[in-house]
Amino acid sequence: MPVPGFSKIKNSARKRLYGPRACLVCGYTAEEQQTLLAMMERWNFAEMPALFAGAADMDRPVGEILAEETDYGQGQDSPLPRAIILSGVTEKELNTFMAAWKHLGLPPQNWATLTPTSETWALIDLLTELDLERVALGGR
Repeated sequence: MPVPGFSKIKNSARKRLYGPRACLVCGYTAEEQQTLLAMMERWNFAEMPALFAGAADMDRPVGEILAEETDYGQGQDSPLPRAIILSGVTEKELNTFMAAWKHLGLPPQNWATLTPTSETWALIDLLTELDLERVALGGR
């Protein structure tokens, strides 16, 4: 049964999702960041900018953080809720990225893709909304 407000992602290699090509990572330790970067290298995402948000980014608009330089915040543990926000990827890349991530054995996290609405939100507001959606969908 479809969930109101959500649309199913298919597997198109041509349909690029909204926003600049980037991976915004929240709530990872410096060690986990290295694991994620190694996964990105192995699964052909090495050219995608990886940005690591920390406590100082909580009130910044998501789109503003996505405009930072590659490796922004890398090497610093993040106290934020765990999440990855992908931007500017194809549907096929999104599915590949999530499948590759499952192989890492990292703790559960929230997932999102950037939208015209979410890029204007403060990061903490998006992370809070993702937690609310996870709970509403029966997640822990």
